[in-house]
Amino acid sequence: MQTNFTPDQLKDSNIAESNKILRKCVHCGFCTATCPTFKILGDELDSPRGRIYLIKDMLENERPATEKVVKHLDRCLSCLSCMTTCPSGVHYMHLIDNARAYIEKTYDRPWHDRLIRAFLASVLPYPNRFRFVLRFGGLGRLFTGILKSVPGLRRLAAMTELAPRSIPAPTPTTRPGTFPAIGERTGRVALLSGCAQPVLKPEINDATVRLLNRRGIEVILPQGEGCCGSLVHHMGREHASLEQARNNVDVWMREVEGEGLDAILITASGCGTTIKDYGYMLRDDPAYKQRAETVSGLARDITEYLQGLDLGEPVNPTGLRVAYHSACSMQHGQKITLQPKILLKKAGFDVRDVPDGHLCCGSAGIYNIMQPVIAEELRDRKVATIKSTEPDLIATGNIGCITQIANGTDIPIVHTAQLLDWVYGGERPVELAGLTVSAEGRAVEAAE
Repeated sequence: MQTNFTPDQLKDSNIAESNKILRKCVHCGFCTATCPTFKILGDELDSPRGRIYLIKDMLENERPATEKVVKHLDRCLSCLSCMTTCPSGVHYMHLIDNARAYIEKTYDRPWHDRLIRAFLASVLPYPNRFRFVLRFGGLGRLFTGILKSVPGLRRLAAMTELAPRSIPAPTPTTRPGTFPAIGERTGRVALLSGCAQPVLKPEINDATVRLLNRRGIEVILPQGEGCCGSLVHHMGREHASLEQARNNVDVWMREVEGEGLDAILITASGCGTTIKDYGYMLRDDPAYKQRAETVSGLARDITEYLQGLDLGEPVNPTGLRVAYHSACSMQHGQKITLQPKILLKKAGFDVRDVPDGHLCCGSAGIYNIMQPVIAEELRDRKVATIKSTEPDLIATGNIGCITQIANGTDIPIVHTAQLLDWVYGGERPVELAGLTVSAEGRAVEAAE
């Protein structure tokens, strides 16, 4: 794609990067075949190629974002399926992120849009605030029907629907601490606590720590670590996301420069995609550039790290049929496609691929709140394809997907790490309590 940025424009780092990305696009349209919003809406401007044209025109002409541009860019899930499909290597993730930062600077959103975005940005990245707000979820659910009937209040209805009916009590992994290896220590890692996950599903990190400790790995949840920055980053709040990234770089580098770290492990793939991008995000900050690259180089999804360990023989073998849902941030953002399925198969599960598995479930950070109608249709499509595999349960590696899909089906959905912990000697996930299946002629009864 030919671009016409001026030399002065190209002095801006984000514009210069956007120019490089735009020039790789050859208009082939392969991306339209795998874009979830284009499949649903059928509008070229709701495809990656269409959005690329809008971004190019906006940036080249230094034009403030218009309502039309914002509408179509807001509808983008950032699922990154287009990046997997693109034969030319167009880095759409960085382009759409740059465009969203530009929108944030140049577009005056309606007051109600600004209000809900400010609310989400000030609550979701902070576990204590998030836990407090969720206490009112039960009250909000009483009005869900009314809220859904009023178009302007659909986002509030989406929030009440996504809120859990009960909030788990905090566990040791929701606080900073050191979890020593059992037996001889063979490794030392930091584990991202996260922001929404420890509130909604603290048992995910609990299971991860147990599994690692049994294999001789010491796990650190460092003091001072906070949100990875992805939530505000995808809202275009560049300054806030970079500050959150810098904070975590400081926290993890203290551990690297102290006793050392073999890896920084992440159990929420959406966070993993962002942390692995810290080196790019902080490329213009001379005080953090190298340190951020070090952190990004140490970042690993839990399944990446586990594949390099000898987990031994399953203690609780089972032939459960598992539909593996690969989160977009996992398969498209981090290009992790085989490791989780290999681990589950080695653990004895009957792993089933989900048809059209490249398509998003509609979670996408806060997308299921900001674009509830599209998100609900994507969720229902995902649930239908999952059900077609006739699974006993669903496994995935992202808390957003777990929350989204669970709202559309009664099939139990659990994190991959929870299943591996259970099979290799840990606790049975509470979601599987009472599950009775028949696999390979054997009855598998739930533990009483």
